[in-house]
Amino acid sequence: MTDDRLTVPVSDRFREAAADWGDNRLMDEDDALETKAEQALLEIEHLVADATEVEFAVEDGAIHHYPSDDLAAFLEKQAGAYGLEPADVLAMHVDLFARAFLEGEETESADPDDPRPW
Repeated sequence: MTDDRLTVPVSDRFREAAADWGDNRLMDEDDALETKAEQALLEIEHLVADATEVEFAVEDGAIHHYPSDDLAAFLEKQAGAYGLEPADVLAMHVDLFARAFLEGEETESADPDDPRPW
């Protein structure tokens, strides 16, 4: 695990998605925001590094994440290719997962006999 913490602001889109998700589970906004941040970071870490745990905190309107070495290298590469900072690239990836796991927004399977809701 790298020592470099990446900080990304919580976007309005992410905050709204967390609030919607939390409302469906009777969670307060802070708990929902933390859970949605964990979901997003886990998805990103899992896709890039096959990780199953993340180290992060949500404070002061931002998500602070300690990326795995694999994710840090991936973000550095993408950042370099587009002239961005790694935290900016992470912010874009986090926002991509903002609305993941919300009821009513899952896509249906192409197979009508498939019982999965996605």
